[in-house]
Amino acid sequence: MRITFDTNILVYAADSGAGTKHEVAGDLITRATNVDSMLVLQCLAEFFFVATRKAKAEPTVVKEFVTDWREVFAIRGADEETFVRAMDAVVLHGIAFWDAMMWAVARQAQCDFLISEDFQDGRQLEGVTFLNPFLTANATILETLLEPENP
Repeated sequence: MRITFDTNILVYAADSGAGTKHEVAGDLITRATNVDSMLVLQCLAEFFFVATRKAKAEPTVVKEFVTDWREVFAIRGADEETFVRAMDAVVLHGIAFWDAMMWAVARQAQCDFLISEDFQDGRQLEGVTFLNPFLTANATILETLLEPENP
């Protein structure tokens, strides 16, 4: 099972003032380094923008987070095919465009789960299931997803 994370999870992982969400997101990101996971380039870009512009964090500090994540996660970006698929998702499924782009890249990268609090929890779209990590009902699924496979 391959997983990826929405920008909001990255933001919470970096924001020590986010309370329980910071703890949960940080744990998810840390544990994901030991399983089949990747990050969407768009999410790293959105994280950099949100952290520097909205949260007013120092760009050098935010860049360190991005650099660290780039060292441990595979990074996938959009291409023409994902762009077309994202537009189709907007038309056919009513997903906001930038969320659709993230989903399309995750789908192309064969992710089974996109971990986010922003999508409809449990919804499955063309093989990608949206999972809200802050809902206690999802704890068992997350434990399973983040358990490293034994060789």
